[in-house]
Amino acid sequence: MKIILREMTLYDIDQVLIIEKETFPIPWTKDAFEKEVTKNELAVYLVAEVDSKVAGYGGLWKILDEAHITNIAVKEEFRGKKIGDAILMGIVDYCDTNMIPSITLEVRSSNIVAQKLYEKYGFKSEGIRPNYYTDNNEDALVMWRRK
Repeated sequence: MKIILREMTLYDIDQVLIIEKETFPIPWTKDAFEKEVTKNELAVYLVAEVDSKVAGYGGLWKILDEAHITNIAVKEEFRGKKIGDAILMGIVDYCDTNMIPSITLEVRSSNIVAQKLYEKYGFKSEGIRPNYYTDNNEDALVMWRRK
C-alpha cells in the first residue's frame, strides 16, 4: 500500500469531513476546514492518500517557534495501516524543515492508541487539561515534543 502525503486542498474537504464525522463526537464543519485551508495563514494541513482516496489528515497551527497539532484522523477502513504514522511523520518533518523546535497537542486521556503513537515520535505528557472535551468532560493530556 503506497501512502502519498500532500497539502490539503479545498477539493479534499468533502472526504475529510467523512473522516471527521467517523472520528470525533463534535466534528469540525465544512466552513471551518475551508477557512483553515484558505484564510488561516498559520495553518498547515496534510492529507494521506491511498489509491487516490483521502485515507487520513492532520493539521497544525504555527505559533512563533511552536506548532500546535489541531487534529489527526484516519478513515475507519484504513486504521491500523500506518496512516497515522505517516501523517505524524509528515508534521514532524514539516516542523524540522521549517525550524519549529516544539510541537504540542492535546489527546484524550482514554486514547491510549494515539498516546503511544505520539510517544513513538518523542512526545511526552507534560500536563492535564481537566474536563477539556465538552462532549463528555474527559481530561486531555498535554503532550510536547521538544528538540
